[in-house]
Amino acid sequence: MNNDNEEIAACITRAMEAYLLDLDGEPPSGVYDMVLACVERPLIEKMLSYAEGNQTRAADFLGINRNTLRKKMARYGIQ
Repeated sequence: MNNDNEEIAACITRAMEAYLLDLDGEPPSGVYDMVLACVERPLIEKMLSYAEGNQTRAADFLGINRNTLRKKMARYGIQ
């Protein structure tokens, strides 16, 4: 499991390095929310798929409350 965590961290590091290079000297803004949105949506979608659409199970897998999951699903337009 530790290897998986390191792999995810390495992917984020590479993506952030590319993002900062693409800015070409412009100051970054709203990076935290941008990264969370980029990670959170596919994470929720994958856990819902893994839970076969069962929101209670998906919320349990994610370690969040089902109502929190439903709010996040609404935010990202996830059915």
